[in-house]
Amino acid sequence: MKTLLKVDGIHTHIGQYHILQGIDFEAREGEVSVLLGRNGAGKTTTLKTIMGLTPASKGSVIFDERDITKRPTYETANNGIGYVPEDQGIFGDLTVEENMKVAMRKEDTATLARQDYVLELFPDLKTYWKKDGGHLSGGQKQMLAMARAFVHDSKLLLIDEPSKGLAPIVIEKVMEAINEMKKTTTIVLVEQNFMMASRIGDRFTLIDDGATVQAGDMKELIHNEELKRKYLGIG
Repeated sequence: MKTLLKVDGIHTHIGQYHILQGIDFEAREGEVSVLLGRNGAGKTTTLKTIMGLTPASKGSVIFDERDITKRPTYETANNGIGYVPEDQGIFGDLTVEENMKVAMRKEDTATLARQDYVLELFPDLKTYWKKDGGHLSGGQKQMLAMARAFVHDSKLLLIDEPSKGLAPIVIEKVMEAINEMKKTTTIVLVEQNFMMASRIGDRFTLIDDGATVQAGDMKELIHNEELKRKYLGIG
């Protein structure tokens, strides 16, 4: 299976703070790779570094066999990486329809077909098509954020904490959508909810104090009580 993304020895500074101190992981085509770790471990910064929002001071990010380490964010997005930030990044004073249109680079047949597809995944968005984004529920906002990223023909989606603050029934819907999305795109997911991560993840990377400490098949982590207790506080 082809490696689509390779993060190799990434270090990232934000101001005077050395946040990432050696992140290594790979994402393979057609899989969900989950970044796990306690709050403050460096998971969100890892996604931002891949996108060029917090540039790496050392190491490399290789996407689809191209070095994108020093690329500006807009080039990374144009080259096929979609990003769903933790705060969702939707426009609260625009309707669902307008949020989708703003996210589109072009309104060609393929893009509109992907929009139709994603509205089937998230029927709530179709129901509230003319409703302002700011008036959506937390789960609906998350659906809109994911739909906006997916509407492009992105080879890779980076999704940060999609289950945060959501009710269990909504989390189930989000999991179903991600499982459907991975049929056509590769996903790197940051997730604190281990139940969700273990059910949809193919591979895992454990991050602690800004560095990778363990990686492998998700099945291995599910049965490793020591790792879960030490780095995730569960077990």
